[in-house]
Amino acid sequence: MIHLTENDILLLEEKKISIEKIKKQTEMFKEGIPFVTLKRPAVISDGIVKADADYEAAVIDYYDSFKERLNIIKFVPASGAASRMFKALFNFLEDYKPEEEDLSTYLEKPENSEISKFHAGAERFPFYKLVLDRLGEKYTSGLSEGAKLYAFVSEMLYPQGLNYGFYPKGMLPFHQYSDHSATPFEEHLKEASDYVEVGNNAILHFTISEQHVSLFENAIREIAPKVSEKTGTQFKVSYSFQKSSTDTVAVTLENEFFRNDDNSMLFRPGGHGALIENLNELDADIVFIKNVDNVVVSRFASEISRSKKVLGGLLLKLQQQAFKFAALLEEGNINGDDLVEIMNFLENKLNVCFVENFSGFTLSDQIEILKDKINRPIRVCGMVKNEGEPGGGPFWIKDTHDHISLQIVESAQVNLENENQLSIFKGATHFNPVDLVCGIKNYKGEKYNLLNFVDTKQGFITQKTKDGKDLKALELPGLWNGAMAFWNTIFIEVPLITFNPVKTVNDLLKPAHQATT
Repeated sequence: MIHLTENDILLLEEKKISIEKIKKQTEMFKEGIPFVTLKRPAVISDGIVKADADYEAAVIDYYDSFKERLNIIKFVPASGAASRMFKALFNFLEDYKPEEEDLSTYLEKPENSEISKFHAGAERFPFYKLVLDRLGEKYTSGLSEGAKLYAFVSEMLYPQGLNYGFYPKGMLPFHQYSDHSATPFEEHLKEASDYVEVGNNAILHFTISEQHVSLFENAIREIAPKVSEKTGTQFKVSYSFQKSSTDTVAVTLENEFFRNDDNSMLFRPGGHGALIENLNELDADIVFIKNVDNVVVSRFASEISRSKKVLGGLLLKLQQQAFKFAALLEEGNINGDDLVEIMNFLENKLNVCFVENFSGFTLSDQIEILKDKINRPIRVCGMVKNEGEPGGGPFWIKDTHDHISLQIVESAQVNLENENQLSIFKGATHFNPVDLVCGIKNYKGEKYNLLNFVDTKQGFITQKTKDGKDLKALELPGLWNGAMAFWNTIFIEVPLITFNPVKTVNDLLKPAHQATT
């Protein structure tokens, strides 16, 4: 039993969180969340498609010819603040004393390599000239190199300066062109004009933090018209927030409610898996999903567009075939050959695994199973070759009922202390760059309720601290992990150029973020 005070119940009502949901979350803390059981890595020809140039050209043509009939949306998770991106710089401001230590001595220390890289590449950052202009004479009037760097970083990050430490990533200058600097928001619009545009219109939806609303609304007013003028595409941009009802309760190490100083229950954001609710509210035939910081400068735009159209064309081809079979199953006028054809399609194209004794079921039972398997949302996920970057990997997994499926799995979901599981995990040849396109309607054009396809057992329990006290936090199943666990899933290899996240500010020095080499 859980004990809730009157104030607890009022808080739950305010956040629109049911008591039943709180009970389930506290049970998860007590029981723990079981690790995923990896069966084998998904590799080329066993879970990952590798398309040749002719096939890519064919599905691109299919996408271009088909998309004019569709409602397409680009969905961009963009609520993350840039503070993590500047972690090394914030540490520098706390740690370095310009009047006490020579900068070159400070930068030679191995632990300060990120600052050394930032300092060496400073002129190549898109905000370099802006910061210098703001600093003016106080930057050039006889300051030491250390004091100059300290003043530069302070002007970048602190509220009395540009306040980039507060900004969301989507609103920061990422790319420097000859006439202006571009934010990820602008780059996503330009991208959308290439592969989301239908009838000279492109629809985008960003999930943002409420504290950044004014920044996004200003960008919609000021940047979108300029990109429209350059691309000939009109943009319909909307945004939503991560719902308060998706927050999860925190507990002590003894699994009691963690309480704030005023005795209220502590809730924490449920992670990007909470965004399945935002995705579920979109009305679209297909949805492209891409993280806000994964953008490139214009000279690579055609490669990105081509890759996205391959994903979209493959989805549409598979979806149309699935729709045909779903309608046939619903009509009921079906024979043994039809059953075999549908089963082969599910196994060979949608990576569905059937239980060994499927052929022993009655015809009516087989038909019902096929209906269940084919009437699901479909996702086509790009996979890049693993070159040491962090990210979820593609694996065949086995659930508690011995059902096998294709999933994107994070390291936190795997018992890496188990030698067998560790060996399988290390055997992954590819990883997921959060590059996917989703079909979220059935063959009748009705939208699926995506919440029906979430595996709630694929969340994460992590240990955090608040005010110096230890606590346990619960993250919901990740958006492209457990939140899509019961979708039909296709993985396809995509070029490495499609993965260019900016996890730290120094990532902006990489070629994909430099307009000129």
